[in-house]
Amino acid sequence: MRRFTNINAEEILETLRMIHDENLDVRTVTMGISLLDCIDTDADKACAKIYEKIVRHAENLVPVCNRISTEYGIPIVNKRVSVTPVAMLLGCAPDADPVNYAKALERAANTVGINFIGGYSALVHKGFASGDVRLLKSIPQALSETEKVCSSVNIGTTKSGINMDAVAMMGDIILDAARRTADRSCIGAAKLVVFCNAPEDNPFMAGAFHGIGEPDVVINIGVSGPGAVRSALQNDARGLDLSGVAEIVKRTAFKITRMGQLVGEVAGKALGVPFGIVDLSLAPTPAVGDSIADVLEAMGLETVGAYGTTAALALLNDAVKKGGVMASGSVGGLSGAFIPVSEDAGMIAAAEKGILTLEKLEAMTAVCSVGLDMIIVPGDTPAEVLSAMIADEAAIGMINTKTTAVRVIPAIGKQAGDHLSFGGLLGEGPVMPINKVSPAAFIKRGGRIPAPIQALKN
Repeated sequence: MRRFTNINAEEILETLRMIHDENLDVRTVTMGISLLDCIDTDADKACAKIYEKIVRHAENLVPVCNRISTEYGIPIVNKRVSVTPVAMLLGCAPDADPVNYAKALERAANTVGINFIGGYSALVHKGFASGDVRLLKSIPQALSETEKVCSSVNIGTTKSGINMDAVAMMGDIILDAARRTADRSCIGAAKLVVFCNAPEDNPFMAGAFHGIGEPDVVINIGVSGPGAVRSALQNDARGLDLSGVAEIVKRTAFKITRMGQLVGEVAGKALGVPFGIVDLSLAPTPAVGDSIADVLEAMGLETVGAYGTTAALALLNDAVKKGGVMASGSVGGLSGAFIPVSEDAGMIAAAEKGILTLEKLEAMTAVCSVGLDMIIVPGDTPAEVLSAMIADEAAIGMINTKTTAVRVIPAIGKQAGDHLSFGGLLGEGPVMPINKVSPAAFIKRGGRIPAPIQALKN
């Protein structure tokens, strides 16, 4: 029998202070739902099953989260659902229009009142199964005709290498998604993530999907708290060396994770489904004081993007993971530090000054928990340059046995130095200059970049 987390009065008071003063929140409660039992040769029947199952399991998700938030005084910002990669449902329905599956997800999301639903996805790291290519080609239309559906594609793993045919396709798909939603700040591209080593239990959008090794239904929690870490460093780190800084980050991450586990266990019990994991990812928001850049600068950098930024981020990411693991045996997902430019006020400022560049961000992705995230580039960026950006990030993830990802938004009709605003948690940011020297001949070769030697561990 699962035992609830034992949290003492001092921890509760400290957590309440962080909530009130430092923007601490539960960023998302995400219900993962398997759609494997919704597979049907008749696409209309499959879509009806998808809608019914999501509504049946998630109809109380929002009310339960609201009740927990009121009872415990813990803000729960987002309530979301992730589902089995939809490409897996298409193989037995060769004549089905994949966009109808996206619209079924959208109807279910609207019915249960969540803000995003993830899983319009495909896992193509070693090749294309039946249904995969159809789903990939449908992504721009699906994202342009829905508001809450998010999409992800896993194009590589350390064990399998990188599917460069899929990488080549994704450059065109991202551009098409941006063009189709150019009148809505190119939001289609902001709801699409390309992964290497995608985790199956990630609760954060736009990359969440419900992995095939997961239970039928599960609750996963995504917590945040860069403001709490920044405050702890500003208050307690004076005169400390970097070992001491790491200890402060670990202690703060410990407290944040305990809060997330409590919410997950209470929500799981109330909904009658198992609690899965806490993803302790320091995810910034555009709010002042809720910035990863501020955390790095509190360690001693004049501004994020300076030399030393990658080292400071490595320290932060490692200490966050260690603190989370100390607090819970159920840490999963991505768990580390996100660096989404448009969602982080400090990074926006550094990018506007030209201090934080794409090249520096790529270096930082070698040590953070994801990759090039919410990067806005000129709208005339060639598709092959976007594909090459994806290939570079995937190579970092493959070689280092870590998750990397690209969520890049071509700002249609805009050039470097212009701005693009999404609103809400997605924020706004400058259009960043990008190296457009052509990698076209390399990308057109296709095939597969083989798995590295370190993948052979058996």
